[in-house]
Amino acid sequence: MFEALAFSFIFAFLGIVLVCACITSCTDNQRVRRMGGDQTITLDPGRRLENITWKEDHLWILTKQAHQGDTATVHVFQEKSAFGVIEGTITIVEQ
Repeated sequence: MFEALAFSFIFAFLGIVLVCACITSCTDNQRVRRMGGDQTITLDPGRRLENITWKEDHLWILTKQAHQGDTATVHVFQEKSAFGVIEGTITIVEQ
């Protein structure tokens, strides 16, 4: 009985360690794209968002120089998966 309990405890502990290692080894881009979640990206002052796209696990952001009188905007990109289970959100904040 004690051996079974000890084995269960060790198995659970190793499982938790493995999950923590997997989660912390991912970059923010990988985590949001593969597992869902939220990521906020703040653009440099004077830059405006033009386009955003994925290439594998890399997020490419096209910006342009802001013009006089442009107002800063917050853009929210949300993934809508087929089953609604793993969905990510990327928020781009202009300054």
